[in-house]
Amino acid sequence: MSLFQKIKETIRENFGFLSIAVVLFWLKTYLAYNIEFSLGVEGVYQHFLLLINPIASTLFIFGLSLFFSNSKSRYRALLVLYFLNSLLLFSNILYYREFSDFITVKTIMGSSAMMNGLGPGVFEMFSWHDIFYWVDFFAVTYLYRKKRSILTQEPQIKKRLAVGTLVTALLIFFANLSLAEIDRPQLLTRTFDRNYIVKYLGVNVYTLYDGVQTAKANSVRASADSSDMAPVLDYVDSHFASPNPATFGQAEGRNVVYIHLESMQQFLIDLEMREESGEVSAVTPFLNELYHSADSYSFSNFFHQTAQGKTSDAELLLDNSLFGLPQGSAFTQLGSDNTFQAGPQILKSLGYSSAVFHGNVGSFWDRDNVYKSMGYDYFFSSETSYTLTPENSLEYGLKDKLFFQESVQYLEQMEQPFYSKFITVSNHFPFPADEMNTVFDIPDTSDDTINGYFNTVHYADEALAEFFQYMKDSGLYDNTVFVLYGDHFGISNSRNRTLAPLIGRNPNLWGDYHNAMVQRVPFIVHVPGIGTGGINDTYGGQVDVLPTVLHLLGIDTKSHIQVGQDLLSKERDDVVVFRNGNVITPEYVSLGTNVYETVTGRNIFVDEELTPELYNEIAAIREAGQQQLYISDQILNGDLLRFYTPANFERVDKSQISYLNSPFQLQADLAEMGIKSTSLISEKDNVSTVPLYQTDAPEFPGNQLVDEPLAESRENEAAAEDTKQQN
Repeated sequence: MSLFQKIKETIRENFGFLSIAVVLFWLKTYLAYNIEFSLGVEGVYQHFLLLINPIASTLFIFGLSLFFSNSKSRYRALLVLYFLNSLLLFSNILYYREFSDFITVKTIMGSSAMMNGLGPGVFEMFSWHDIFYWVDFFAVTYLYRKKRSILTQEPQIKKRLAVGTLVTALLIFFANLSLAEIDRPQLLTRTFDRNYIVKYLGVNVYTLYDGVQTAKANSVRASADSSDMAPVLDYVDSHFASPNPATFGQAEGRNVVYIHLESMQQFLIDLEMREESGEVSAVTPFLNELYHSADSYSFSNFFHQTAQGKTSDAELLLDNSLFGLPQGSAFTQLGSDNTFQAGPQILKSLGYSSAVFHGNVGSFWDRDNVYKSMGYDYFFSSETSYTLTPENSLEYGLKDKLFFQESVQYLEQMEQPFYSKFITVSNHFPFPADEMNTVFDIPDTSDDTINGYFNTVHYADEALAEFFQYMKDSGLYDNTVFVLYGDHFGISNSRNRTLAPLIGRNPNLWGDYHNAMVQRVPFIVHVPGIGTGGINDTYGGQVDVLPTVLHLLGIDTKSHIQVGQDLLSKERDDVVVFRNGNVITPEYVSLGTNVYETVTGRNIFVDEELTPELYNEIAAIREAGQQQLYISDQILNGDLLRFYTPANFERVDKSQISYLNSPFQLQADLAEMGIKSTSLISEKDNVSTVPLYQTDAPEFPGNQLVDEPLAESRENEAAAEDTKQQN
């Protein structure tokens, strides 16, 4: 027998089943890379790395089954490992479709909090071809059951062969890593983008890498001390942008109303669409009105800076001027334990009361714990404060029109001035068609998610208009500053080519540059009566909101730990950094290894020779973005704010805050204030303003819909009467 035949026989006898499993999973993974993930693979070299990167981790994981000496146990272990690895890959596929990102260990660890509110929306992520990601597992299972009697007769695997298999896998991995480092130096030491690790090393290696990073982060807090605040204070001091004297204090003493515009994107502003009837209508007419108002500071180049925490990241950014984490949600991983110096607590020393209104469960994103750390006095959620029925709610909570209407009964009882936040939910993925609230003809595209998006956006805009009308009718409007912001994208990158024609773009020319620029979201600070507003082209992001609002309220933020800058300041840097390290300025868009002109979208690295001066300028922009993220991460991971208290700031005492029955607590506090109360209802001599709220929500009592047969009958009667009169 020749040497080749001996090797072939050894492999067949000892590794036959394992080899089949490795090859099938390798091919499935490579197929998923190309179909499901947008990894930015360019050139033959990167395609080669993408092809080989599943081999090492798959061989290593499946090779663990060889340590079972009993052949029956060995093959069962292999099936279990095959299933778990398939589940990890498939979970990443589903997650990427919506979040354009990969699952992290922190996300998995906090999955119960996140899944608590997902409901049927999960099923919208599935596609008909997903069955192909499980066919191989069923094939391997069938092969085992069919050939079990033959397989179990295979000789016992020697330990040295099992160890040799793992060593071989590690050698393949290090070869893979070495090749990757040629194309992407310092791959595992200097990157904020998980796409790179998956592209070069694979999903399994990324998951392991992320687990190591998570363990490191957990150790940071335990080892942090007060000396770690020194570089933070130096950065904040050098990065501080002095307020604009013309706008500082313009809203002093006013109530603050944050309105969290779920999934709103900037392209919606002034967008008109032709409905099926032929009529051309604005998608967001009321938001357009606010955007162009002389009483509004509106921003045309304002970007969301959220990552995997999405809505919770947006809240962290807005309330604290700190970024979310590179992996997972800071709310679910750190929020309830960390020390914050958030907007509600900063304003408490000036006599502000504070509350969050949310028509969903309080435990979603661990809000019922995190809000205490931020100093919110009240939290009105679906468990304690709203009446939810199948008719008036969607999977994420109370519909917006009913949500605002039911919230004002609590708002009118709050002591003024107040700091409040309304979290809307109707315009939330998967943007379901609601027959009772179809207000905008759905565009006809191949994507049902996009089709539904414009209807739910229009509905949310109508709800907003009703709320503002109540604020005017009740008398709260003139003494309130309204802060409206989009929390994150509504349409994910995987759907942007389908979206492109609807917003006047060519889908064939759509690329990474356009994916970045479409991350603009609305940001409007509406201050009734100022008359000095306008549309500002400043480049900024959600991390800049808190200092902007506090300066409008006349509050000096020099001593506060905030990594953002006042958007109205003449000293601001105009640098917007995304959580993955990509950076946008008025001149350049830096995305990974590519740099584009911000205005034209031209790829500078492709279309012109890179001069040393331009290289240094772009490197400085990237370094500024990395530094801002680094300082924010140090603050959060080390819980460094426990070592520092700004002037005139009182730390939160969470033991004094309870949200178990916020409506009852609000009434008790109102009664305790007595004649000293500054609430709206006290100003009205205890006459409620709730009847002033007007809504056309069909679910609202008194707005009952006429059923279709009755409506048709009435139309026929009216037509008959018209004919009679004409005759």
